[in-house]
Amino acid sequence: MTEVIYTVKETAELLKCNKNYVYSLLRKGHLKCLKLGQLKIPAYEIDDFLRRNIGKDFSNQDHVTELVFNEGGELNENQTS
Repeated sequence: MTEVIYTVKETAELLKCNKNYVYSLLRKGHLKCLKLGQLKIPAYEIDDFLRRNIGKDFSNQDHVTELVFNEGGELNENQTS
């Protein structure tokens, strides 16, 4: 059976990040959850988060920017957007 709801730990595993990063995404409103004993994130919310934010840089969650690549196809690390 396919999972329909994930814990913060499971969400972190899916997104390949740590739990604190998921908590930060939740606090800042980038990802939505509900509380059923503990915080849970619906699978559709994770999918929606990924679809809404494809091509974005979350290095600074307070200032999410578009990823910018130079002419050589390398990520421009000195973005100012």
